[in-house]
Amino acid sequence: MPDHFTLTSRRTFLRLALAAPVLPVRSLARQEDVPPSAVVRLDAGQRAYHVSPGGQIQDALEAAAKDPVNKTVYVHAGTYRPPARGQALIWFNARHDGITLEALGEVILTAANPEIADPKAPSFPAVVNHVVYFGDEVTRNTVFRGFKVTGANNFTTGSGEKSPIESDYVRKTAFFYADGGGLKVYARAYPTIEGVEVYTNYTTPCGGGVSVEHLGQVQDSVLFRNCIFRDNRTQITGSGLDLLHGSRATLENCLFVGNMANLGVDYVGMLGGAEYRPEHGSGAMTVFDGSRATVSRCTFTGNWNGVDDDGRGSTYVETIFWRNTLAGGISPGSRYELDITDGAGVERSFIHGDINDLRGTINKEANTFDPPDPRFDAQFIPRAPQFAGVGYRPVAPPSRTRR
Repeated sequence: MPDHFTLTSRRTFLRLALAAPVLPVRSLARQEDVPPSAVVRLDAGQRAYHVSPGGQIQDALEAAAKDPVNKTVYVHAGTYRPPARGQALIWFNARHDGITLEALGEVILTAANPEIADPKAPSFPAVVNHVVYFGDEVTRNTVFRGFKVTGANNFTTGSGEKSPIESDYVRKTAFFYADGGGLKVYARAYPTIEGVEVYTNYTTPCGGGVSVEHLGQVQDSVLFRNCIFRDNRTQITGSGLDLLHGSRATLENCLFVGNMANLGVDYVGMLGGAEYRPEHGSGAMTVFDGSRATVSRCTFTGNWNGVDDDGRGSTYVETIFWRNTLAGGISPGSRYELDITDGAGVERSFIHGDINDLRGTINKEANTFDPPDPRFDAQFIPRAPQFAGVGYRPVAPPSRTRR
């Protein structure tokens, strides 16, 4: 959110966010090191840890963090739920840097656990703030690959500067707790996120699918490659992906579809003195002032707006923006494909919707406005020949030996 939103007002916001149930810290999921269980095992031949359904992925991450040799964790097909209420199902910190966490088959990581959730809470059945958290000093050498991430529903626990998933020395904003239902990338965290589908998550205020918050400490960008952001929702901004002030992200071959922002009033903007884009609302991806996105060969279609970008130096190359006209939010104005302050970096992209270029900043000669229908198939591959070199294409996951 805008940088005029001070720490004091963030704390005020937390007290006012009535839709987000807050639990005492004593209820948080465990963080202490736990020896690998029977369903978390080391395969010395593969030099990898394996987690099977019934096991805790965090146990394997802690084992790999201590292991100087075996830095890969394979998670076998199944659905993995939080064992207790907490701030994340799994988390990465500096000690986990260099670990590859990879799904074998269909692995669903969910924030939901109806067996322990309060059925009367608006957040039911979610029991964690974020499904996956990437924290300070996590580099591109940390790889998160092949998972499906879902189930966040505006559950929030914790406040202040102490958290069981992050160092006490790292400053915590209100958005550390509230944003990023699927994935939260925080402080100096720049992981590689590859082949991941983030879907049907909800948060308020922002970042229903993913929230990136580098706190202005930009040393690299978080990399999203071959990812899908689908059917995520948020009360205000960045339904699929939110880049908060002073953040960087690189997106290669990603798909945004069905994401919905502006489901309710902008109470954060009201606290800061001005609502954010009240007329037309926010997009499937929001890039705040002081942030930058590097986007190539992605597709945005069927969202409540495409992209709103208030940063400088963002690039959108060989990307499809097609009919981001999804209805349902409260902003009264028409839907748009791009609302971008600095449009110089939009090149060789195909753009068509109710409003193609809300601010008139995009070079029409460097792009194709109002192209023919791409005729997407069920996987959003455009069948029209004009789109041969642009937009998202699905990529099959790597074949691994299952042991």
